[in-house]
Amino acid sequence: MKRSALLVSFLTLFLLAGCRSSQPSPSGQPEQKMAVTVVMPPTSEPEAGFDPAFGWGAEEHVHEPLVQSTLTVTNPDLTIGYDLATDMQVSEDSLTWTVTIRDGVKFTDGTDLTAADVAFTYNTVKDTSSVNDFTMLEWAEAADETTVIFHMTRPFSIWPYTMAITGIVPQHAYDPASYGSSPVGSGRYMLKRWDRGEQIILEANPDYYGEKPKMERVNILFMEEDAAFLAARAGRADLVYTSAAYSDQNVDGFSLLSVQTVDNRGINLPDWNNPLTCEALVHHAINLGLDRQRMIDNVLNGYGTPAYSVCDGLPWYSEVNKVEYDRSGAKALLDRAGWLPGPDGIREKDGVRAALTIHYAAGDSVRQGLAAELANQLRELGIQADIKGVGWDTAYDDALSNPLVWGWGAHTPMELYNIYHIAPDNDSALYSPYANQIVDELMDEALACSDLEESYVLWQQAQEEIARDVPWVWLVNVDHLYWVRDGLAVAEQKIHPHGHGWSIVNNVDQWSWE
Repeated sequence: MKRSALLVSFLTLFLLAGCRSSQPSPSGQPEQKMAVTVVMPPTSEPEAGFDPAFGWGAEEHVHEPLVQSTLTVTNPDLTIGYDLATDMQVSEDSLTWTVTIRDGVKFTDGTDLTAADVAFTYNTVKDTSSVNDFTMLEWAEAADETTVIFHMTRPFSIWPYTMAITGIVPQHAYDPASYGSSPVGSGRYMLKRWDRGEQIILEANPDYYGEKPKMERVNILFMEEDAAFLAARAGRADLVYTSAAYSDQNVDGFSLLSVQTVDNRGINLPDWNNPLTCEALVHHAINLGLDRQRMIDNVLNGYGTPAYSVCDGLPWYSEVNKVEYDRSGAKALLDRAGWLPGPDGIREKDGVRAALTIHYAAGDSVRQGLAAELANQLRELGIQADIKGVGWDTAYDDALSNPLVWGWGAHTPMELYNIYHIAPDNDSALYSPYANQIVDELMDEALACSDLEESYVLWQQAQEEIARDVPWVWLVNVDHLYWVRDGLAVAEQKIHPHGHGWSIVNNVDQWSWE
């Protein structure tokens, strides 16, 4: 961060900290007891603002939209609960969803929220968004004031997960050119102020239909990691994101909060141009021969969990993915595949050395560290591994011929589908040469299922089939770390998805000062 930007950020922090305790709140408590200041990375600032049609609440970093209500929510165990919705039914052919919504909900401009607003929102997002995938929705209609009907283009059992991140906008007050900067919603908070590049201030919605937020004001500051750490040390914020690189530091008046995630890192194993990675036995050997805990200790300072799939710990996860580290077993598999140690310890087969280059996103220290640790462990198995930092402008193409350290993890089974299902107009999945008709059929059946919880079993069966081939090797789930001021009680966090941003404040309305 440039020095001028750093000074502006600290000035903002100072002013905010100074005004927090200077005025009493309506309840008579010091204002500090009713407000919280949170620091997020600059990448968390919504470029297009608070408009669901342009990615707010969705995109790569999925979270609850806060300033808008949603039809459903994800429970702490990632099953589905209700927000605006009071009931939902799906037709026998799974092509029609009928959702009943609460009566008496109002937008912050005082107007009633009706099923017409819900239908308008979904039709707008479907027609406008270049971020959200709404190809499964044909159209939405309001049957009456409190009933909305979704007509689907194809069966989509996990539609409730899409409804959990789609904020409802008012039809009468929606202008795509300005809504993102001045949103009217019915959620727990209202946008009070947005200084682009610096801060966002949210204030509790006094007419919110649910439980009154304990935090009346939420100040969000956007700072690079180094500046964020200095802000914590200066005591100018209450919760500050950080990384494993800072986890061995001490910050007076703060403790380190570690949140479990499904923010995973893994590598694809492409077949093209490499006789080593085109063999299933080699895939199994690499998967079996990696000491994931060593990766966590050496790269993440202990803040992470071993990753065995793209959905560890979620309702649709299958235990079949888990493997126990076994270096001797991995070497035996490589021997069995005909890759035998050469004079220098590097394996060979038919005159070809067992060699590959692991690519990672340049500038990402965690991915670089994981790539280096992975390369070290592969060399111990007899595989020569080099690492190379690449830009995202070329990374996707590079991944067709070289393993790339990816980051995934979402609150929806579609993550499995997008990684392993044969892509449209393609003869394999998008990011690997994987193609398995049985897997595709199981996933398609899961989407066509009329019962969401029954569909979980089908997703698990698909994973059991995928485990036969191991087209991807998953490494770690990266814990999300935060410096938290003493006395701030952060409500229990559900498992975070990919992206170290807004997920932490999903339930900020339930935080309190002790």
